[in-house]
Amino acid sequence: MSDPARPLQGKVALVTGASSGIGAATAEALAAAGAAVALGARRQDRLDELAGRLRADGRTVLQLDLDVTDERSCADAVARTRSELGGLDVLVNNAGVMLLGTIVGADPEDWRRMLSTNVLGLLYMTHAAIDGMIEQGSGDVVNVSSVAGRTARKGAGVYNASKWAVNAFSESLRQEVTGRGVRIGLVEPGAVTTELSSHITQPAAKAASEQMHASIRPLLADDIARAVVYMVSQPPHVAVNELLVRPTDQER
Repeated sequence: MSDPARPLQGKVALVTGASSGIGAATAEALAAAGAAVALGARRQDRLDELAGRLRADGRTVLQLDLDVTDERSCADAVARTRSELGGLDVLVNNAGVMLLGTIVGADPEDWRRMLSTNVLGLLYMTHAAIDGMIEQGSGDVVNVSSVAGRTARKGAGVYNASKWAVNAFSESLRQEVTGRGVRIGLVEPGAVTTELSSHITQPAAKAASEQMHASIRPLLADDIARAVVYMVSQPPHVAVNELLVRPTDQER
């Protein structure tokens, strides 16, 4: 008889961007729900800390040195997960950067970083995982997008573009694979307390982001982690394809 407190017992999950924020919280939540978890990120010192904490709680964990902007790294991460943990049932595409700023006067390197990570990285990981899920007739791909994938705003143009791409890709893929037992989920957080704002390179945009977060009660990473677990814990005939999760105080 299955344990309702551990609905993912026997499942294997891989989380990208697992070294901090939403990724780390999601990895912990999936492990608590019973899944064996592969942790993918570039900051291995952060992964060491998270993996140690999970193993101390008796969880099964695999650490992956993963750069999602490198197609080979993505393929290797999926292959190692399947080889060392015995399969892959849940892929959470969480790795991303939020380099807000105006389009006029921008540094195009910020654009390259966002598109390489937020779009190409997600595509590479999905491409590496999806065939195996189709072959086994089951699986969940959860793509972490943003409210910015729904509403374009001045000062977020290229970030908006990257997240609109994620939303469009997710819906198109859903239509391809839903008849073959594979579910595609899209989680769209509003303002969340994470490190993302600290990476913004335009001073005015960074200040505006910090001011917005200070003016409301932002979400916590755990709030989004619970949404992911909810999505992938549904019975096989139920597909929760999209969840928009905003702070109560956030107007748009």
